[in-house]
Amino acid sequence: MKKTTQSIDVSKITLREMERTLIADDVDASFVEACRADSRKAAQQLVRRYERKQAERARVAALYKYEDAAAAEGFMYVAGVDEAGRGPLAGPVSVAAVILPRDLYLPKLNDSKKISPKIREELFEEIQAKAIAIGSALIDAKTIDRINIYQATINGMYESIFSLSPRPQKVLIDAVKLDRLSIPSESIIKGDAESASIAAASIVAKVTRDRLMDAYDRKYPEYGFARHKGYGTAEHLAALKKYGPCPIHRLSFEPIHSMYPIEIAD
Repeated sequence: MKKTTQSIDVSKITLREMERTLIADDVDASFVEACRADSRKAAQQLVRRYERKQAERARVAALYKYEDAAAAEGFMYVAGVDEAGRGPLAGPVSVAAVILPRDLYLPKLNDSKKISPKIREELFEEIQAKAIAIGSALIDAKTIDRINIYQATINGMYESIFSLSPRPQKVLIDAVKLDRLSIPSESIIKGDAESASIAAASIVAKVTRDRLMDAYDRKYPEYGFARHKGYGTAEHLAALKKYGPCPIHRLSFEPIHSMYPIEIAD
């Protein structure tokens, strides 16, 4: 039930009291308007902070449009699927599938590429704690070389979906189509910026892979994996020329394949 605050003269309340009220989830609109009219500079700062918070809530709520549409069709368990690491020269491709509660508010939730490593880590922990289910798959470099990166990504998506418990009733996928999936599914272009579930999956996949590449950096420190995560930076290419590929390099990827033309085993 919303608080009735129309009779309050906000100029008579302390800024701490104003802040406490604006932090609450059930703020009356008339109270906000009264705060907006308050001449105190700090009061205006509190109102702007409140408005930013409300705008962020609205942005995140809009990310659930595909999940809400699926729920309207009768699908309560909706999984989002995404990958990280299709482009690097080294390391696995990481895939994740996530089922979120439909009312879960995750501030700053977005495509993993659009948020900082610190925010990704924070969201990763929150998703781990609050998701209904999470499925993950890592497809290593040797498999990528053998079957190609696209097929490795597809296989990882199936693996992550099938590992979910409870099983999803519908699957939302970033960009690609899974033709052999028996569950209803929808491919969404730039889905990691359009769907809350896909955004959550992109964060899980990215953080999982980044942590693994940090571990590989300790095992193969000469390549700098902790800094570039296996992507083809100038530093990485210089290390490849000096040391050659290590066991986690994708030998079928250019320029490694041209630099070290090794036959890939079937």
